[in-house]
Amino acid sequence: MTAADAVDMGVEVSGLRVRFGPVEAVAGVDLRVESGHALALLGRNGAGKSTTMRVLAGVVPPTSGRALVAGYDVHRQPLAAKRAVGYCPDVGGLVPRATPWEHLQLSARLRRLDDWEPRARLLLEQFDLGDVAHRVTAGFSHGMGRRLSVVLAALHQPEVLLLDEPFDGVDPLGVEATLAVVEDARARGAAVLVSTHLRDLAVQACTEVAVLRGGVRVATVSADHMAGEDGARAYRALLA
Repeated sequence: MTAADAVDMGVEVSGLRVRFGPVEAVAGVDLRVESGHALALLGRNGAGKSTTMRVLAGVVPPTSGRALVAGYDVHRQPLAAKRAVGYCPDVGGLVPRATPWEHLQLSARLRRLDDWEPRARLLLEQFDLGDVAHRVTAGFSHGMGRRLSVVLAALHQPEVLLLDEPFDGVDPLGVEATLAVVEDARARGAAVLVSTHLRDLAVQACTEVAVLRGGVRVATVSADHMAGEDGARAYRALLA
């Protein structure tokens, strides 16, 4: 890959395989998300969506294949790759005895961000978390935790935004705020990857949809192709 390719390429995955003992969670996935575009990973539970996202976030090492984010190899250049990524995991990631503001402070300190507080306040208000900014997250509902995870992923305006099941248990306000974060990321040239099992929200958030089944990508189509009743029938056919 040339330097020019790295600039234009947000995410590139080729021949990705991930094995946990005898189980092959990802079995040769190929994906490409250019800067300024958003791709949804759509599929049932166990399709390999979250494992693929964890590889791109540097949480799980690939067994074989290649995964690049913002031009960095996640296996060979892990620190540079992690700096380029904002990651909302599907579960966990929050400290129960810490407040949202303390989470943001820690993230800003680790990433050496300057003048981060105005953006942090704006995001908290956007996700209706301003009133609980100084309350420990132990008492948060699942949906509140999901919203805070998206805020943390978006804080540093990453080159690659990875949102794993960001809509799970989230109310309409949170869905709207998450869609706005995706739109904002695309507008400033970031590549966005959204993992979800909710087809309707996948087509709202993204321009393309990659359908995974059994750890394999079975199709990549435009979001319009997956919309409405025709999209529902096409999706069922791909999962059959």
